[in-house]
Amino acid sequence: MPSRPLHHPVYTLASPVLGLALLGASHVWQSAWLLALMAPLLVACALSAVYHAEVVAHRLGEPYGTLLLAVAITIIEVALILSLMFAGGHATDALARDAVFASVMIILNGIVGICLLIGGMRHHEQSFGLHGVTASLATLAAIAVLTLVLPNYTTTTPGPVYSSSQLGFISIASLLLYGTFLTVQVSRHRDYFLPVAAADDETVHAAPPTAAAAITSIAALVGCLIAVVGLAEVLAPTVESAVAKAGAPKAVVGILIAALVLLPEGLAAIRAAHANRLQTSLNLALGSALASIGLTIPTVAIVCLISGTTPTLGIDAKAGVLLVLTLFVSTLSLGTGRTTVLQGAVHLMIFGAYLFTTVVP
Repeated sequence: MPSRPLHHPVYTLASPVLGLALLGASHVWQSAWLLALMAPLLVACALSAVYHAEVVAHRLGEPYGTLLLAVAITIIEVALILSLMFAGGHATDALARDAVFASVMIILNGIVGICLLIGGMRHHEQSFGLHGVTASLATLAAIAVLTLVLPNYTTTTPGPVYSSSQLGFISIASLLLYGTFLTVQVSRHRDYFLPVAAADDETVHAAPPTAAAAITSIAALVGCLIAVVGLAEVLAPTVESAVAKAGAPKAVVGILIAALVLLPEGLAAIRAAHANRLQTSLNLALGSALASIGLTIPTVAIVCLISGTTPTLGIDAKAGVLLVLTLFVSTLSLGTGRTTVLQGAVHLMIFGAYLFTTVVP
């Protein structure tokens, strides 16, 4: 099918330009008005980044498309986490843990729950390739337990933290698991992750964008990511002080980061489920969860080892129960290759319990 000309929405091209301009202005002029403009522009740049990643992904095809989206999302998440950690000092040692755990809960319960619910309401029953989803869940469960649960039970260093050698080992293990998963996804068993095209989904049959459009999107994507990193660093102290003044738990900062980062990709997954492309929807959701935990934790660990700080990784007992429940239910609900509204409702109830017990622990 021949490539088609693509006209990018104006905001997706204007956002990185305005973001970089505002970032440059912040180094010579500081004001409340400037900070007020940065917040919505940060969101616009994040949305634009995912849009351009989607354009390039459509040019590349599956499963490379969902992989590119997951990596773009992870870069934004890591940038936000590191910016807030450097701005907050030791008070933010648990920020990476909170953000990664929030990402896993938002994806496996919030995004997957909405996808299954909407897909089930519209199409009654949806099917997907079981092998790819099973591989994703197995890898995700292993990395999640190694990075978020095991630190509570090691004894070399007191508390829910790893020693330097343990942190290095877990980081390498996470990267190896994620790298092996990618090898399976993009080469050896690529067919496990390929969606079955639905007859009523026009996007499946749409021609890919031209090479020129893809190159434009690559340039804009780089600009968006730079803008997000810079704006997040400038806004970091303001976000933390606002959460503190509201009297909210520190974990709320992690939820805000994860929600901001995952919103665009969550919308893409929901659109795919609505169009009866549940395989693509689950590829997006589970791929994001794997990239989030498999890349974010090692990256943060490397930075902490270099800077001499110790990140708090172990989640508390309440969060551990919710994580185990989430992985158990996900295995059951996604273990047959077919889903209905019931599975969606169950995941959303767990997500609601997570949000409520975070605010009211």
